[in-house]
Amino acid sequence: MDVDFAIIGAGIAGVSCAYHLAPRARVAILEREHVPAYHTTGRSAALYTETYGSPAVRAITVRSGVFYRDPPAGFADVPLLSPRGALLFGRPGEADKIDAAYREFHALVDTVRRTDRAETLKRHPLLRPEVVEGAVWEPDAEDMDVAAIHGGFLKGARASGATLHLKAEVAALERRSGKWYVRLANSETVVADTIINASGAWADVLGAKAGAKPIGLVPKRRTAFTFDAPKGMDIARLPIVIDLAESFYFKPEVGQFLGSPADETPSEPCDAQPEELDIAIAVDRIETHTTLTVPRIRNKWAGLRSFVKDKDFVVGFDRDAEGFFWLAGQGGYGIQSAPAMGRLSAALALGEAMPEDIKALGVGEATLSPARLR
Repeated sequence: MDVDFAIIGAGIAGVSCAYHLAPRARVAILEREHVPAYHTTGRSAALYTETYGSPAVRAITVRSGVFYRDPPAGFADVPLLSPRGALLFGRPGEADKIDAAYREFHALVDTVRRTDRAETLKRHPLLRPEVVEGAVWEPDAEDMDVAAIHGGFLKGARASGATLHLKAEVAALERRSGKWYVRLANSETVVADTIINASGAWADVLGAKAGAKPIGLVPKRRTAFTFDAPKGMDIARLPIVIDLAESFYFKPEVGQFLGSPADETPSEPCDAQPEELDIAIAVDRIETHTTLTVPRIRNKWAGLRSFVKDKDFVVGFDRDAEGFFWLAGQGGYGIQSAPAMGRLSAALALGEAMPEDIKALGVGEATLSPARLR
């Protein structure tokens, strides 16, 4: 098989890039697992918020919101975003920290408000009054339908001619005569002009196969679980609650609650599994700060969120490995930023300039370039 672009990884980064590349080039998506989005994409807490991440991440997220709120016809059969709201609360004695967070977030999103204890408790009556000083309220934070989003990008890419290859683990990479020869573990070979490294936690591993220097990617485990809501309580319209130190969060999730200790434990690339201690820590924090009890865990999982040192995305050609393009470091922002990230990564991979609407928000190629990390 001979293509223009071989995208390694069928998570949200890979399929959103393929969606924008496929109408203009021959694209193959190579995924080592038996299904796409098996790792981080399929294990996301799925909140769209324009106040989360670095300035570049937030800018790309803002441009992505335009797509999510008005996707192309046929992209999905359901709304991609639905109302949720986010309540970032501070404890007694943290008024200055709440004020600082409010100033920072309000400068980005003018609907963000500072709430006192009474209003905070009114917005989420399950919080214990004695642990609340006040909060930053983001009314426009929304839940994302991750399955519909990922499926829409993949369906669109395939409709434009991209091919998806599952159980296609990369065994070796070789560059010769201006082409990449991608040898798969099943002994098949894919020939491509350009490799797009969208392999998530394995991005540095794949880079080493191509002879590229590491970008310093650190996968970090994030644990989540679900538990029952109080019997008879309508929780559908409650916001997500996050403490100011981001040491835990919980939110409604299809008639139950989803909770997390918001852990960021460095890990080797792997099929991440939850640790009982992390779940116990989160349960204790939820029960300490709310009137909820967690008698049993209904479901539990973990995923790897991968960051480089400055926590910005890594997008661009490697300066030493010809035809090797990085699309890595999505951290916890990959899904909220996917439409604009897919568009800009496709443009840069095609040798074009940063899209003007994204550039207008202060995002330049140098901000995302892997060269900044050397």
